[in-house]
Amino acid sequence: MNPLETVGRSRVVLWALLAVAVVLYGFPFHYLLLTSFKTPLDAIAVPPTVLPGVWTLENYVSALSRAGVPAALINSVVTAVISTALSLLLAVPAAYAITRFRTPSGRVFILAALVTRMVPTIAVGAPLIEVMRSLGLTDTSFGLALAHTTISLPLSIWLMASFFEAVPDELGEAAEVDGCSRLQAMVRVVLPVVSGGLAVTAIFAFLASWNEFLFALLLTSVRAQTTPVVIANFQTQFGLDWGGMTALATVYSVPVILLTLFLQRHIVAGLTLGAVKG
Repeated sequence: MNPLETVGRSRVVLWALLAVAVVLYGFPFHYLLLTSFKTPLDAIAVPPTVLPGVWTLENYVSALSRAGVPAALINSVVTAVISTALSLLLAVPAAYAITRFRTPSGRVFILAALVTRMVPTIAVGAPLIEVMRSLGLTDTSFGLALAHTTISLPLSIWLMASFFEAVPDELGEAAEVDGCSRLQAMVRVVLPVVSGGLAVTAIFAFLASWNEFLFALLLTSVRAQTTPVVIANFQTQFGLDWGGMTALATVYSVPVILLTLFLQRHIVAGLTLGAVKG
């Protein structure tokens, strides 16, 4: 058999397998999106149908006009932004110090931080409730953001440390020779180089807070309640309001998709940072 024909067939098979994987991976979201356009009867039909029998925006209107939904969307944005800012504010200097000084204690610190992620979230839920209550931060966006930061911070430090390690030490040393302090060298020279890594870490921290459910359920009641908790409470007299849940979940996915598209160039740069060293 001609080698070119073999290569061509292999490519066709690989592309076919890739297409199947994409369809299987994306099917849950596609089904959620299609269900959001179904009538209430179509949404609970047995057996279920993929395409809506009648396309309607009724679910979006009812979901967005429901009491508490607009406030929950605002709370989600505020909480995620605060949590992302706190994660970057703490992770960047910690990771920079670990990678520049390269002490054994720094490696132990990263390992210890990652080990904390192995503890089940529910195990720290009760102690965290008591801490927030004693600080007067129960049912506040800032208190919830602090709890979310405990989730994203360990991996944020690990991510930023890997990006800083790809930057030659000579860059910071040259800036210090020119009169910059170590902090100024980090801010003015090193951080612009790892801007892609910052975007990747920010996306991760934002998603960790945006999608978090358990802490939001335990630490909020009314004022700081976020959208995942509100979605879980979509009930009707007949059971779950699948149409409203899927409509609000679709709306809730839009900001993340737009943020990812907006930062796409930086994300690609961050993922390829350090892949080629000259």
